[in-house]
Amino acid sequence: MSRAGIICLSLILVLGLPLCGVLLTGEPIGRYLDFPPRTSYVQHEPFSWTIFTLLAILIIAFLGLILFRTVVSRHVVLEKRFTSDASRFTPSLFPWWGWLGIGWTAFWWVIAWTRMPWVAMVQGHTFTPLWLGAIVIVNACTYARISRCMMLHCPRYFLSLFPLSAAFWWLFEYLNRFVQNWYYVGVAELSSIEYLLRATVPFSTVLPAVIGTAEWLTSYPSLTAGLDRFKPFYVPSAKLASWVVLLLSCAGLFGIGLWPNYLFPLVWVGPLLLVIALQGLVERPTILSPPAQGDWRGIWVSALAALICGIFWELWNWNSLAHWEYALPFVHRFQLFEMPLLGYAGYLPFGLECVAVADLCLSRQFSGGVEYYRS
Repeated sequence: MSRAGIICLSLILVLGLPLCGVLLTGEPIGRYLDFPPRTSYVQHEPFSWTIFTLLAILIIAFLGLILFRTVVSRHVVLEKRFTSDASRFTPSLFPWWGWLGIGWTAFWWVIAWTRMPWVAMVQGHTFTPLWLGAIVIVNACTYARISRCMMLHCPRYFLSLFPLSAAFWWLFEYLNRFVQNWYYVGVAELSSIEYLLRATVPFSTVLPAVIGTAEWLTSYPSLTAGLDRFKPFYVPSAKLASWVVLLLSCAGLFGIGLWPNYLFPLVWVGPLLLVIALQGLVERPTILSPPAQGDWRGIWVSALAALICGIFWELWNWNSLAHWEYALPFVHRFQLFEMPLLGYAGYLPFGLECVAVADLCLSRQFSGGVEYYRS
């Protein structure tokens, strides 16, 4: 199967399976396709200490294992950790355009969090300029570290991320229809065209932000100390494992239409597993190929990049005029900004998803080294 075939089949399954689950319940399909979404129809389960505690233990155990490995390995991390290609890279001064990005972002942050009458017309549109500034800043930080960055040295790839990002996030907006874990305040007043335009432009900044942050993080070898020689996982039959993962991901996506309160985390995990399984079936490299050999650097950096971006997404959303809110079953407590604390764990697989989709659609393979984006 070609790369285009994997993309098309993934889209068909992701779009169709949840609807098939809804059909089985007998619920009306129309409300899941309402655009923009104006009604609330998923009754979310109340907070559960049991589920909250179990999930917290699992998350802390995973993160603790990674962090322990990096901490105990930091004493052996030297500049030799860089690849031979990256060894010629030397630090530079923080570029002038990075300072411009800082000033631009600070300006829009003030606009977003104040209610000054003279800027009332733009206060509902601060997400995009804030994140354009953040993207420039993180590229400037990378440039200061290794004298190159994605924005300057891979401009075609960098610009391609914006339209891909818009389509990518609209897919998650669609999946959210079945679980209703987040909703936007004030969208009921917008027409379909207004909603499409006002949402698509901000959505286009997601992938450039996450992948730019991942590139910056890899310039710090201590963040991934020891993870290039971590635990490999052995799979006796790659084809059989791919079929199993494919069936599980399809069942999960089908299931969110049936049991949204119990399977809502699969909104973040299901599409990722689906893409990995299809790539595995046609023997293409996946984002899990390096961990299978014991190299977990790319996995960790991708997850960490999305988490960092997620904290800023939630921070800037918190007091903005146009914002979103959450409704998570079983774990909706201890909010940091609008997001319940355990909800931040969803950013970890989301980071892998960002890199996997960019790799699949733009043919740029992610590795654990410094220079990810080779022409």
